[in-house]
Amino acid sequence: MFTTYKEALDWIHARLRLGIKPGLKRMEWMMDKLDNPENKMKAVHVGGTNGKGSTVTFLRSILEAGGYTVGTFTSPYIEQFNERISINGKPISDEEILLLANVIRPLADDLEETELGGPTEFEVITAMAFYYFANVTKVDIVIFEVGLGGRFDSTNIIQPLASIITNIGLDHTNILGNTYEEIAFEKAGIIKEKTPIFTAVKHPGALTVIEEQADEKSAPIYRLNREYAISGYESLARGEKFTLETQLQPIKQLEINMIGQHQTENASLAVLAAQYLKEKGLFTVTEQAIRVGLMRAYWPGRFEVLSENPLVIIDGAHNEEGITALTHELSTRFADRNIHIVFAALTDKKLDEMIGKLDHIANQISFVSFDFPRAAKAEQLLNISQSQNKLAVDNWQSYLLEEMKMLEANDILVVTGSLYFISEAKPKICKFLKNITISL
Repeated sequence: MFTTYKEALDWIHARLRLGIKPGLKRMEWMMDKLDNPENKMKAVHVGGTNGKGSTVTFLRSILEAGGYTVGTFTSPYIEQFNERISINGKPISDEEILLLANVIRPLADDLEETELGGPTEFEVITAMAFYYFANVTKVDIVIFEVGLGGRFDSTNIIQPLASIITNIGLDHTNILGNTYEEIAFEKAGIIKEKTPIFTAVKHPGALTVIEEQADEKSAPIYRLNREYAISGYESLARGEKFTLETQLQPIKQLEINMIGQHQTENASLAVLAAQYLKEKGLFTVTEQAIRVGLMRAYWPGRFEVLSENPLVIIDGAHNEEGITALTHELSTRFADRNIHIVFAALTDKKLDEMIGKLDHIANQISFVSFDFPRAAKAEQLLNISQSQNKLAVDNWQSYLLEEMKMLEANDILVVTGSLYFISEAKPKICKFLKNITISL
């Protein structure tokens, strides 16, 4: 038995040593021992390469604005571990994490003795979420974010009311496949029999795979620029405006506070899912709830402005698609500014493509490493870069503090890369900014 939150958290994190083990048998084994809590809740399943967390947040915020209590399961965390299991955007308590860890620990120990082997960190956390929403605090609906892939992801034991696939990119190719089509097949694994699938996938080959899987399972499919479309797009100072053209209920001039044109696609998927739940008589979602929910939606670490003066932005652009979206927004919004990028990444990413895009937009680029098993070394990143103004940094914390102190009116500091790095860096940056403000 764990007696403290720290003991529980240390045990959970220690399971990272088991790495990634795709497959559902360990989850099914644990769920059977827990009397299948995954079957005792209404759920929506969200997969894709980028935009999963934002889409979860948009949908959660819409349903919450409609008066519902909404559970979410997301990963990784940005500000604190507990946020992975949340209710109406509020992370569960340390005491609840302790309780859940003590429920799952005996199962993990027993499973370790079987031929299946012990559960991974992500499987443990997923099991905790299922148990929590079924037995500890029941909610009206739970939105589950896929961790990796879809077909063999530990969340894929649910039977959702609807499924969402945001987009497809070449990420985790060592596990999911080397082509858009192979990765799409894994992502499409969350499509269930006769359960609607909403998607913003644009790549023709990837979309074809998803369509084939939907057809095979008689799942109604709603595709961007087919069954729905985005029009009237307008970039706002701190957000976006757009019109959603849909067969269910067209809505004009929707506004979101999340920055980036790609966020209009994530928001649209959330609106479509909410409209479907209303159409089927499962939830009452008004247009007012949709508008209010979209405006209130906030997801940390996604083109998040931490300070206006000095201008400091963090963005968890952890793969090529994320970097493409980031550089598009920077070039569109801040073409006249001196852009200084601080970048950290994991070794299993397409680093040459990512750094090449950053080189093109940055006036200065600094590479850092951080304390994580798969983190790339700063020198490794530096050697890939072709920038004429680059450097590798040993101590990113002291470096960021000094850089923020030196920012001038026309400068912008962008801290980006791995979400694991962003989660470590954000609280430090906020503390630094507070100290800078006080000193000024």
